[in-house]
This record gives sequence, structure tokens and C-alpha cells, in this order.
Amino acid sequence: MAPAGHLGGHSHRRLLDTAPAPAGGNGAGRVLTSSPDAMRIMVGVLVTVVFCTLLYCIYCWRWRKRNAIKRSLFESLWPRSSSDLPLMDLASILAATDNFSKAHKLGEGGFGPVYRGVLRGGSEIAVKRLSARSLQGAAEFRNEVELIAKLQHRNLVRLLGWCAEREEKLLIYEYLPNRSLDAFLFDQNKSRQLGWSPRHNIILGIARGILYLHEDSLLKIVHRDLKASNVLLDDKMNPKISDFGMAKIFEEESGGINNTGRAVGTYGYMAPEFALEGVFSVKSDVFSFGVLLLEILSGQRNGALYLEEHHQSLIRGAWKLWIKDHAADFMDLSLGRLYSRDEAWRCYHVGLLCVQENPDVRPTMSSVLLMLISDHMNLPKPAKPPLYTKLRSIPLPAVPLMTTTELKTPSHSINDVTITTIEPR
Repeated sequence: MAPAGHLGGHSHRRLLDTAPAPAGGNGAGRVLTSSPDAMRIMVGVLVTVVFCTLLYCIYCWRWRKRNAIKRSLFESLWPRSSSDLPLMDLASILAATDNFSKAHKLGEGGFGPVYRGVLRGGSEIAVKRLSARSLQGAAEFRNEVELIAKLQHRNLVRLLGWCAEREEKLLIYEYLPNRSLDAFLFDQNKSRQLGWSPRHNIILGIARGILYLHEDSLLKIVHRDLKASNVLLDDKMNPKISDFGMAKIFEEESGGINNTGRAVGTYGYMAPEFALEGVFSVKSDVFSFGVLLLEILSGQRNGALYLEEHHQSLIRGAWKLWIKDHAADFMDLSLGRLYSRDEAWRCYHVGLLCVQENPDVRPTMSSVLLMLISDHMNLPKPAKPPLYTKLRSIPLPAVPLMTTTELKTPSHSINDVTITTIEPR
């Protein structure tokens, strides 16, 4: 018989040999066997992080580059050392408009809202704020700044300053308390405030303003978007033409055809050769003035509502009443009979001369103004205004200072929607 100690030791060794491995040993084995999967996960996460970081860096680089381009464009808009037009800081404009509050909002156009502001000295201003969704890019903004700063006429709105800071593009104008002509002309209550004398004064003022743009300014300019909402009225109801974002400058000696690749304007005011063929000239502004003149006489807008109600445009309705010798039926009812018949009929006649279909036979603005103020000048017989339903071919040398634009196929209805092409900004 073996000793107890010997047996005990032998039994102990057998128990140790047959005992299961510790739990820790199995865990270590699992870690070792699963380490390739863990490595793949770690590499995948690392690659994802690096890729996202790279994308973020590229985005930041492009954002900074885009902002640098914008800053360079804004800085090139006007020399900061120039005394022609002051560059105003954004902080003072925000304070003047109470951070563009709704209470200060005067209205909103195709390029953004306009706000009334009061500077620290008490001067009132009108701030045109180009929205981020505005179709007017840096080129149009620069165009308007440069144009208005160089134009000085009592019938053109005066630009006081500009601002291009952060993401804001702002134009600061003189404040005109009576706002725009359309607010009076097409409102049944306010139209009564426009008697014949103020209407006649407005017609002459607009004509003088356009004549200055076409013939008397240092630059020869076609406005291209003349309409009632772009004519502002001061405290004495004197008209001032505004919104030169779509204006086009021509060299004095220029007489050729240029391709701008742009389509701008407002149906109802656009000349047929521009609306249908994309061709515009100084005679296009003459057509727009004729439409505006007829609107002032009738108190009705040449837009979709008139077309729907009368099944014809305002200018066609004016033509039919003219040839029937029922011109009195065309006049605004709010005038009653309290107007000068000779002045009104002369304005009516000139308006029809301006909206003739053929631009060659439309008068120039110098002739228009002369016809409006002359009591003894014999006026030519007007031709039938356009229907906007057919294309016509215009000989290239027929109309001076023409430019062709690329225009999408237009609707044949007439409305008051401003149109333009979208450009990258």
C-alpha cells in the first residue's frame, strides 16, 4: 500500500490533469481567434473617418474660394477711395432698418424686398436688399451701382450708397414717401388722388427721364424694364424712374447687333420684337413708355386681368376706341370729365404712336416729348398695335442700337410677370 501522501499527490496530479481549463484561458483564445475581424473593423472606421475629413476639407476649401471670388467681385464694384458713391457699412443699415423688420418693409420685387430706414442723423433712406434667391447676381448688382451713380436727372431715382458685406448686397436710395406709381394708379381709392394735372406731370416727367437715358446722358442707356412699379413718386408726386438692374449701355457710335444671351423684361410692357424674337433697342423703351402712358390715361393695367375680362390687351382696346372716335370711353372713370381734352387726346395719340408694331415707325423719345408739349404740331396717324401672336422679321440695319437676346418660347398671353434667365453666382 502506497503512502497516503504519495496517493494524495498522485490523485492531486490526476485531478489537475483532468480539470477544465480556466475561463480566462478560453476568453484569451476567443480574442486571438477574432482579432482579424476586429482589425478589419478598425481599418474600416479609420478609412471612413479619413474620407469624411477629406470631404470636409474639400468643402471648406471650395467655400473659402467661392467667398474669395465673391469678395473680389464686391471689392471691384467700386473703388473704396472714390468720392463718387459712398460705401456704407452693414451695421448702420441694420440699425436704420431695425434689422430689416417687417414694420419697415415697403414692398418686394423680383430681386428682393425694399425697406425704409432712418439713419442716425434723421435722414430717411430706402434700402433694396437682394435676397439669396434673387435672380440678380453680382453682374447686375454692379451694373445698377455703376449706372445710377453716373446718372443725374431729376426724373431718375438718386442712389445714395451701396453695401456688399457678408452675404448681403444692398443698394441705398433716396426715400420717396409716395412709393411707386402702380400703388396709386391701379387702386380704386388712391387713383382719385391722381387728378389730370398730376397725371400729365407724371407723363412728361417719365418722358424726360427716358429722353435723358437715350440721348442726353454721358452713357446711352436702354432701361429694358420700364413699368408702373418702377416709377417712384416723391412728396410732390414728381416721377422718378428706378430699377436699373436690367439696363443696357450702348456706345455712342454703336449700331450693330450684339448677342447678350439674356432675356429680361415684363410681358405687357415688352415690345413685340423683343418678346417674340429677343431683339431690343431704344425703340423698345419707347414701346414700354407708350403702354405706361395708356395705363396712366385709363387707370387700368395691361395685364392678365384686363386680357381675361376684355379678351384683348389694353393697347388693342385703346386702338379700337380710337378708330371709333370713342376716346372718352378709354379715360379713367375716377377723372370724370375733369381733364383737359386737348392734352388728354394728344397723350392718347402719342401713346398709340409709341406702341406701333414696327419699331421703325415708332417715334424717338425726343419726338415724343416734343409732341406731348406742343399744341400746334400735327401728329401722324398711328398704325394698328401688335397682337403678340405672330413673329416678324426685322432687317438688321433697320433699327439702330439693337441687341438680340436668347428668349425662351413665350406664352401668347400678356401678364405682368418679370422674367429673366438664371445665371450661376
